[in-house]
Amino acid sequence: MIKTVVSVGLPVDERLQIRKSTIAPKNLTGGEKRICIVTGTHGDELEGQYVCYELIHRLNSQPEHLKGIVDVYPALNPLGIDSITRGIPTFDLDMNRIFPGSEDGQVQEQIANRIVKDLSGADLCIDIHASNIFLREIPQVRVSEMTADNLLPYAKRLNVDYVWIHAAATVLESTLAHTMNMAGVPTLVVEMGVGMRITLDYGNQLIDGIFCLMKDLGIWDGPVITPKEPIISSDGQVGFINANRPGIFIPKVEHWMHIKKGEVIGEILNPLEGKVEETLYAPFDGMVFTLREYPIVNSGSLIARVLGGEFR
Repeated sequence: MIKTVVSVGLPVDERLQIRKSTIAPKNLTGGEKRICIVTGTHGDELEGQYVCYELIHRLNSQPEHLKGIVDVYPALNPLGIDSITRGIPTFDLDMNRIFPGSEDGQVQEQIANRIVKDLSGADLCIDIHASNIFLREIPQVRVSEMTADNLLPYAKRLNVDYVWIHAAATVLESTLAHTMNMAGVPTLVVEMGVGMRITLDYGNQLIDGIFCLMKDLGIWDGPVITPKEPIISSDGQVGFINANRPGIFIPKVEHWMHIKKGEVIGEILNPLEGKVEETLYAPFDGMVFTLREYPIVNSGSLIARVLGGEFR
């Protein structure tokens, strides 16, 4: 069933509509668990679009196994998706910086407030993001230190490669995930792939994990995989490699590849003078879980993140 969560007027007799697809058993008892899958908060992050499609497709093909309610929100920022714009183009605003919103605020704050109300009461929420167009990320869950104890049991079952426990930052307080976690709805933030692209392997990997969590919650009683055991680390185990010189970045390693300290990660080339401006080296033994996708770099551009040290 398709339901409208938000509908507000726009110029020239148009409307901004945020819709969700609700998949539920035919005969509801009132005690069913509910999971929410949200994505499309940033219009240039498209990895979640395939996840929504394939999740609904699988649920509809095996309705006899569905024992709870699945709400799928493919586009929290439909204007951004239509225009491939990260923020809300009409308002020039990052939607993930205005939660929980306000009933009496500006239009965009009212939209955020209605989304929060619609998600309220869920037993679990999964907020799917992609990287930007510059970087490629492995499938990972990112949780703050303050919510780690509550969220780690869920994150471990989501079939991702990596769980990154990061230090809390002020800006996180205005995100959807922080708002929902503070409201008592366990919410996992998934990052994977690259902006403006869809990586089918990553999407299918995550969908398998979503079914595992749904089975744990009693929402699904069909067959599921055994999810992979993710690497779990904190900020202190992550090394950042940034460019010091502008130019064209050419990687010398593969994404999600083990490297040794001092190994060449890549080179920054000067196409005008035909020379190497800079060679970038691994700071320690570890694994490349973020790698530059877009070749044009400036001084300070993030090239890679390397996961090192002891993992849980």
